[in-house]
Amino acid sequence: MLLQGKTVIVSGVGAGLGQQVAAAVVRDGGRAVLGARTEANLVATAEAIDPAGARTAYRRTDITDQAQCDALVALAVERFGGVDAVVHVAALDTLFGGLGDADADFTDWQRAFDVNLLGTLRMTRACLPALKEAGGGAIVFVGTQSAVAAPTQVRQTAYAASKGALTSTMYSLAHELGPDRIRVNTVVPGWMWGPQVQAYVQYAARSEGVPEPEVLDRLTRRMALPALATDGDVADAVVFLASDRARSITGQSLLVNAGELMR
Repeated sequence: MLLQGKTVIVSGVGAGLGQQVAAAVVRDGGRAVLGARTEANLVATAEAIDPAGARTAYRRTDITDQAQCDALVALAVERFGGVDAVVHVAALDTLFGGLGDADADFTDWQRAFDVNLLGTLRMTRACLPALKEAGGGAIVFVGTQSAVAAPTQVRQTAYAASKGALTSTMYSLAHELGPDRIRVNTVVPGWMWGPQVQAYVQYAARSEGVPEPEVLDRLTRRMALPALATDGDVADAVVFLASDRARSITGQSLLVNAGELMR
């Protein structure tokens, strides 16, 4: 029960990693305060992981809006008395292509940075008073392996750049917030078996006219372990970094990728 008695805000709660993180928080004894732009995802997740509603609360939240970030934190304080950790799953990861595919004004790139970097920092800023009031706590970013090793199968340069900027910001925040005993770390997934990667495998198999296991084998053959990490595996790493077991860890990136990339 790594999070017994802890209140954890989770942004970006959808059908994949966000739901798995929320479920892991409740499973390990914590209280989960959920935010996402789509209220149906919030309702479905809360009902699935906490049918009685005793250890979850949620509010529709767009992290590009500071007032909505502030309101989610206020809900956590009102319902559970404070905030002990925040996990940033919310992201814009549906932009594909490289520099040559960007429009003249870099509109899509600006959107990626507004959500993935600035949106995450808006939510972080909203949480700081409550974290300081609690005597410290944890901030866990979710990065991407593509920020440090560009994948050959799918190009998402804007996404990778925005997440890379977030990881760079982590180092400064770890120093800035350390005196208040607030830790800042990043979990870095690679290919992660869940709804999005499952959809990619299905799409690639149909497009190429090959069986799905063949597409999956191309992904897993580069890994030290013979299977993709799952959304649940990444959520378990998040829970560890959010817990007091990681009390002396800050400014670090933890790769969860079945050994595809080792650093």
